[in-house]
Amino acid sequence: MSAPAEGRVRSTAPSRVAGSGAEGADDAILTSLDAPTRALVRLAAIIADADERTMRVALEHAVHAIPAEWVEELILQSYLFAGFPRTLNAMRAWRKASGRRAPASDPGADLANAPAWAAEGEETCAAVYGPFYERLRPNIRALHPALDAWMIVDGYGKVLSRPGLDLARRELCVIAVCAVARQDRQLHSHLHGALHVGTPPQVVEDALDALADLMSDEDHARARHLWSHVRATQQAS
Repeated sequence: MSAPAEGRVRSTAPSRVAGSGAEGADDAILTSLDAPTRALVRLAAIIADADERTMRVALEHAVHAIPAEWVEELILQSYLFAGFPRTLNAMRAWRKASGRRAPASDPGADLANAPAWAAEGEETCAAVYGPFYERLRPNIRALHPALDAWMIVDGYGKVLSRPGLDLARRELCVIAVCAVARQDRQLHSHLHGALHVGTPPQVVEDALDALADLMSDEDHARARHLWSHVRATQQAS
């Protein structure tokens, strides 16, 4: 696999991430659910599950609450977990709310980067799944070999290995989407994944609680139950 790219989380060490204030802030360790990260996690859930009006209002709020680069990266990764229609609508609403124009070019548009995406995807996926990675790949191939390739190249390589948003915050956003979408199997995996990439347990717990008003009491209780199981498993290992 390729060497880790600067600024990406590739181990279980505490996540080195962009500062929680304005863009360009000094690097800081994610030790608590700071206000911009909390807003980002909630925005991930809203993009995936809320109606368009609620999403537009949330994106208008995000202009002043979240570093713009984080928002753009969140919207881009939303196509993996919420689908293209919601992602296109979110990016359209973000362009209008923020006044930011799309970049003239982006490495994600250059298909010649596919070999690098494959190598980075393997590395990022292994970081997220930790000891479960070696079982994951054959299990996904058994579902369909194309799904395994797309998971690594498109999912973990082309999208989740992008700079601009650290892997710890990306995992918190994936947790948010899985929680509101009631995708318990994937939620279970990514709760483990957040810990594998160095997210402090209290940050994960606080992220789940930040979603409480966006979920039914039953769904939130089920997500908290899964989290308790993950914590017990991690502590026993």
